[in-house]
Amino acid sequence: MLKLGDYNTLRIVKQVDFGLYLDGGDEGEVLLPQRYVTADMHVGQDITVFICLDQDERVVATTETPLAKVGEFACLEVAWINQYGAFMKWGLMKDLFCPFREQKQRMEVGKSYVVYVKEDEQTHRLMATAKVERYLQQPVEIERGGTLRHGTEVSVLVWQKTDLGFKVIIDNQYQGLVYDNQVFCPLHTGQRLTAYVDHVRQDGKIDVTLQATGRQHTLDFAEVLLRYLYENNGYCELGDKSPSELIADRFKVSKKAYKKAIGDLYKRRLITIGDDGIRLV
Repeated sequence: MLKLGDYNTLRIVKQVDFGLYLDGGDEGEVLLPQRYVTADMHVGQDITVFICLDQDERVVATTETPLAKVGEFACLEVAWINQYGAFMKWGLMKDLFCPFREQKQRMEVGKSYVVYVKEDEQTHRLMATAKVERYLQQPVEIERGGTLRHGTEVSVLVWQKTDLGFKVIIDNQYQGLVYDNQVFCPLHTGQRLTAYVDHVRQDGKIDVTLQATGRQHTLDFAEVLLRYLYENNGYCELGDKSPSELIADRFKVSKKAYKKAIGDLYKRRLITIGDDGIRLV
Protein backbone atom coordinates (compact mmCIF):
# COMPACT_ATOMS: atom_id res chain seq x y z
CA MET A 1 0.00 0.00 0.00
CA LEU A 2 1.36 3.40 -0.98
CA LYS A 3 2.21 5.82 1.82
CA LEU A 4 1.33 9.32 0.65
CA GLY A 5 3.69 11.97 1.95
CA ASP A 6 6.35 9.39 2.76
CA TYR A 7 9.16 7.39 1.19
CA ASN A 8 8.24 4.21 -0.66
CA THR A 9 10.40 1.57 -2.36
CA LEU A 10 8.75 0.71 -5.68
CA ARG A 11 9.71 -1.33 -8.73
CA ILE A 12 10.14 0.25 -12.16
CA VAL A 13 7.73 -1.48 -14.56
CA LYS A 14 7.71 0.69 -17.67
CA GLN A 15 9.73 3.41 -19.38
CA VAL A 16 8.05 6.09 -21.49
CA ASP A 17 9.17 9.35 -23.11
CA PHE A 18 8.00 11.44 -20.14
CA GLY A 19 9.39 9.27 -17.33
CA LEU A 20 9.12 5.92 -15.59
CA TYR A 21 6.08 4.09 -14.29
CA LEU A 22 6.44 2.42 -10.89
CA ASP A 23 4.39 -0.43 -9.45
CA GLY A 24 2.06 1.13 -6.87
CA GLY A 25 0.29 -2.12 -6.03
CA ASP A 26 -3.46 -1.67 -5.49
CA GLU A 27 -3.05 2.05 -6.25
CA GLY A 28 -1.95 1.29 -9.81
CA GLU A 29 1.10 2.61 -11.61
CA VAL A 30 2.78 5.77 -10.34
CA LEU A 31 4.69 8.14 -12.62
CA LEU A 32 8.22 9.27 -11.87
CA PRO A 33 8.53 12.31 -14.21
CA GLN A 34 11.47 12.42 -16.62
CA ARG A 35 13.15 15.29 -14.73
CA TYR A 36 13.89 12.86 -11.86
CA VAL A 37 15.06 9.93 -13.98
CA THR A 38 18.78 9.13 -13.92
CA ALA A 39 20.84 7.09 -16.36
CA ASP A 40 21.28 4.17 -13.97
CA MET A 41 17.53 3.55 -13.53
CA HIS A 42 16.10 0.60 -15.48
CA VAL A 43 12.98 -1.57 -15.70
CA GLY A 44 12.86 -4.19 -12.94
CA GLN A 45 14.88 -2.08 -10.50
CA ASP A 46 13.56 -1.16 -7.04
CA ILE A 47 14.04 2.52 -6.18
CA THR A 48 13.11 4.63 -3.16
CA VAL A 49 10.99 7.67 -3.98
CA PHE A 50 8.84 10.19 -2.16
CA ILE A 51 5.13 9.96 -2.98
CA CYS A 52 3.19 13.21 -3.25
CA LEU A 53 0.59 14.94 -5.42
CA ASP A 54 1.27 17.01 -8.54
CA GLN A 55 -0.37 20.29 -9.56
CA ASP A 56 -3.44 18.35 -10.75
CA GLU A 57 -3.65 16.40 -7.45
CA ARG A 58 -2.49 13.17 -9.11
CA VAL A 59 -0.26 10.77 -7.20
CA VAL A 60 3.32 11.03 -8.45
CA ALA A 61 6.81 10.04 -7.34
CA THR A 62 9.85 12.26 -6.89
CA THR A 63 13.49 11.81 -5.91
CA GLU A 64 13.49 15.23 -4.24
CA THR A 65 13.91 15.29 -0.46
CA PRO A 66 11.28 17.24 1.50
CA LEU A 67 12.13 19.01 4.74
CA ALA A 68 9.51 16.87 6.48
CA LYS A 69 7.20 13.97 5.66
CA VAL A 70 3.71 13.23 6.96
CA GLY A 71 3.79 12.92 10.73
CA GLU A 72 6.81 15.21 11.19
CA PHE A 73 7.36 18.79 12.34
CA ALA A 74 9.45 21.36 10.46
CA CYS A 75 10.07 25.08 10.24
CA LEU A 76 9.01 26.17 6.75
CA GLU A 77 9.13 29.48 4.93
CA VAL A 78 6.02 30.95 3.29
CA ALA A 79 6.56 31.33 -0.46
CA TRP A 80 3.22 32.88 -1.44
CA ILE A 81 -0.34 33.43 -0.25
CA ASN A 82 -3.72 33.39 -1.98
CA GLN A 83 -7.34 33.77 -0.84
CA TYR A 84 -7.33 30.27 0.70
CA GLY A 85 -4.10 30.18 2.67
CA ALA A 86 -0.31 30.09 2.56
CA PHE A 87 2.00 27.95 0.43
CA MET A 88 5.23 26.90 2.13
CA LYS A 89 8.61 25.83 0.73
CA TRP A 90 9.33 22.26 1.81
CA GLY A 91 11.90 21.04 -0.67
CA LEU A 92 9.56 19.81 -3.43
CA MET A 93 8.57 21.50 -6.67
CA LYS A 94 4.97 21.87 -5.44
CA ASP A 95 4.72 24.02 -2.29
CA LEU A 96 2.90 22.73 0.79
CA PHE A 97 -0.49 24.31 1.50
CA CYS A 98 -1.44 25.67 4.93
CA PRO A 99 -5.08 26.87 4.91
CA PHE A 100 -6.06 29.90 6.97
CA ARG A 101 -8.05 27.68 9.36
CA GLU A 102 -4.83 25.86 10.27
CA GLN A 103 -2.87 29.03 11.05
CA LYS A 104 -2.50 30.35 14.59
CA GLN A 105 -1.82 33.80 13.18
CA ARG A 106 -2.00 35.09 9.63
CA MET A 107 1.20 33.94 7.96
CA GLU A 108 3.35 36.37 5.99
CA VAL A 109 5.43 35.81 2.86
CA GLY A 110 9.13 35.37 3.67
CA LYS A 111 8.58 34.40 7.30
CA SER A 112 9.05 30.88 8.66
CA TYR A 113 6.74 28.94 10.97
CA VAL A 114 6.88 25.61 12.79
CA VAL A 115 4.23 23.33 11.31
CA TYR A 116 3.11 19.71 11.31
CA VAL A 117 2.77 17.88 7.98
CA LYS A 118 -0.40 15.80 7.60
CA GLU A 119 -2.79 14.26 5.11
CA ASP A 120 -6.15 16.01 5.15
CA GLU A 121 -8.78 13.49 6.23
CA GLN A 122 -11.46 14.88 3.90
CA THR A 123 -9.56 15.71 0.70
CA HIS A 124 -6.58 13.35 1.20
CA ARG A 125 -4.29 16.18 0.13
CA LEU A 126 -1.00 16.89 1.86
CA MET A 127 -1.09 20.00 4.00
CA ALA A 128 0.59 21.82 6.89
CA THR A 129 -0.91 23.00 10.15
CA ALA A 130 0.58 25.51 12.57
CA LYS A 131 -1.61 24.16 15.38
CA VAL A 132 1.14 21.74 16.32
CA GLU A 133 -0.03 21.18 19.93
CA ARG A 134 -2.73 18.84 18.63
CA TYR A 135 -0.15 16.44 17.27
CA LEU A 136 2.27 16.21 20.18
CA GLN A 137 2.01 13.08 22.30
CA GLN A 138 0.48 13.58 25.71
CA PRO A 139 2.35 13.11 29.01
CA VAL A 140 0.55 9.86 29.87
CA GLU A 141 2.03 8.31 26.73
CA ILE A 142 5.51 9.35 27.82
CA GLU A 143 5.05 7.60 31.16
CA ARG A 144 3.95 4.38 29.47
CA GLY A 145 6.87 4.42 27.06
CA GLY A 146 9.44 4.99 29.76
CA THR A 147 12.19 5.69 27.21
CA LEU A 148 12.95 9.29 28.18
CA ARG A 149 15.10 9.36 31.29
CA HIS A 150 17.69 11.72 32.71
CA GLY A 151 20.63 11.97 30.31
CA THR A 152 18.84 10.47 27.29
CA GLU A 153 20.14 12.02 24.06
CA VAL A 154 17.34 13.44 21.90
CA SER A 155 16.88 15.52 18.76
CA VAL A 156 14.99 18.78 19.24
CA LEU A 157 13.40 21.39 17.00
CA VAL A 158 13.32 24.86 18.58
CA TRP A 159 9.66 25.88 18.52
CA GLN A 160 9.08 29.21 20.27
CA LYS A 161 10.39 31.58 22.94
CA THR A 162 8.57 31.80 26.28
CA ASP A 163 9.11 33.70 29.53
CA LEU A 164 10.93 30.66 30.95
CA GLY A 165 13.07 29.76 27.96
CA PHE A 166 12.45 27.97 24.67
CA LYS A 167 9.77 25.42 23.85
CA VAL A 168 11.16 22.57 21.76
CA ILE A 169 9.72 19.52 19.99
CA ILE A 170 11.54 16.36 21.08
CA ASP A 171 12.11 13.51 18.61
CA ASN A 172 9.10 14.59 16.53
CA GLN A 173 6.82 13.52 19.39
CA TYR A 174 6.91 15.46 22.65
CA GLN A 175 6.97 19.02 23.90
CA GLY A 176 9.96 20.04 25.99
CA LEU A 177 11.47 23.16 27.51
CA VAL A 178 15.01 24.52 27.62
CA TYR A 179 15.27 27.02 30.47
CA ASP A 180 17.00 30.34 29.84
CA ASN A 181 19.75 29.51 32.32
CA GLN A 182 20.62 26.44 30.20
CA VAL A 183 21.10 28.49 27.01
CA PHE A 184 24.74 29.37 26.33
CA CYS A 185 24.50 30.24 22.64
CA PRO A 186 21.90 32.05 20.51
CA LEU A 187 18.77 30.02 19.73
CA HIS A 188 16.08 30.73 17.17
CA THR A 189 12.90 29.10 15.95
CA GLY A 190 13.59 26.33 13.46
CA GLN A 191 16.99 25.25 14.77
CA ARG A 192 17.55 21.50 15.03
CA LEU A 193 19.86 20.50 17.86
CA THR A 194 21.06 17.56 19.88
CA ALA A 195 19.85 17.86 23.48
CA TYR A 196 19.63 15.75 26.62
CA VAL A 197 16.71 14.98 28.91
CA ASP A 198 17.28 16.72 32.22
CA HIS A 199 14.06 15.86 34.03
CA VAL A 200 10.69 14.26 33.28
CA ARG A 201 8.31 15.85 35.76
CA GLN A 202 5.44 14.12 37.54
CA ASP A 203 2.98 15.79 35.15
CA GLY A 204 4.92 14.31 32.21
CA LYS A 205 6.42 17.60 31.04
CA ILE A 206 10.04 17.34 29.93
CA ASP A 207 12.93 19.67 30.73
CA VAL A 208 15.92 19.35 28.42
CA THR A 209 19.42 20.76 28.42
CA LEU A 210 21.71 21.43 25.48
CA GLN A 211 24.66 19.92 27.32
CA ALA A 212 25.24 16.32 28.25
CA THR A 213 24.89 15.75 31.97
CA GLY A 214 27.18 14.06 34.45
CA ARG A 215 30.74 12.74 34.27
CA GLN A 216 30.77 12.04 30.53
CA HIS A 217 30.04 15.67 29.73
CA THR A 218 32.90 16.78 31.99
CA LEU A 219 35.27 14.43 30.16
CA ASP A 220 34.02 15.54 26.74
CA PHE A 221 34.42 19.25 27.45
CA ALA A 222 37.76 18.68 29.19
CA GLU A 223 39.07 17.35 25.87
CA VAL A 224 37.68 20.40 24.06
CA LEU A 225 39.42 22.70 26.55
CA LEU A 226 42.65 20.75 26.24
CA ARG A 227 42.58 21.06 22.46
CA TYR A 228 41.92 24.81 22.83
CA LEU A 229 45.02 25.16 24.99
CA TYR A 230 47.16 23.27 22.47
CA GLU A 231 45.91 25.57 19.71
CA ASN A 232 46.42 28.78 21.71
CA ASN A 233 50.01 28.56 22.93
CA GLY A 234 49.04 26.56 26.00
CA TYR A 235 47.17 29.40 27.69
CA CYS A 236 43.63 30.55 28.46
CA GLU A 237 42.98 33.66 30.53
CA LEU A 238 39.63 32.31 31.76
CA GLY A 239 39.93 30.65 35.15
CA ASP A 240 37.51 29.17 37.65
CA LYS A 241 36.70 32.68 38.94
CA SER A 242 35.99 34.25 35.55
CA PRO A 243 32.49 35.62 34.83
CA SER A 244 30.05 33.01 33.52
CA GLU A 245 29.15 35.31 30.61
CA LEU A 246 32.72 35.27 29.28
CA ILE A 247 32.90 31.48 29.62
CA ALA A 248 29.57 31.00 27.84
CA ASP A 249 30.60 33.37 25.05
CA ARG A 250 33.93 31.60 24.49
CA PHE A 251 33.04 27.94 25.00
CA LYS A 252 29.21 27.78 24.97
CA VAL A 253 29.11 25.96 28.33
CA SER A 254 28.09 26.90 31.85
CA LYS A 255 30.59 28.08 34.45
CA LYS A 256 29.87 24.90 36.42
CA ALA A 257 30.85 22.72 33.45
CA TYR A 258 33.95 24.85 32.85
CA LYS A 259 35.13 24.54 36.46
CA LYS A 260 34.61 20.76 36.40
CA ALA A 261 36.67 20.45 33.22
CA ILE A 262 39.47 22.55 34.77
CA GLY A 263 39.39 20.32 37.85
CA ASP A 264 39.58 17.21 35.69
CA LEU A 265 42.59 18.49 33.72
CA TYR A 266 44.30 19.62 36.92
CA LYS A 267 43.85 16.19 38.55
CA ARG A 268 45.39 14.63 35.44
CA ARG A 269 48.34 17.03 35.90
CA LEU A 270 47.87 18.47 32.44
CA ILE A 271 47.41 22.11 33.49
CA THR A 272 48.37 24.59 36.18
CA ILE A 273 45.90 27.09 37.60
CA GLY A 274 46.94 30.67 38.33
CA ASP A 275 45.34 34.01 39.08
CA ASP A 276 45.71 34.99 35.43
CA GLY A 277 44.15 31.81 33.96
CA ILE A 278 45.20 28.27 33.15
CA ARG A 279 48.29 26.88 31.40
CA LEU A 280 49.41 23.59 29.94
CA VAL A 281 52.07 21.82 31.98
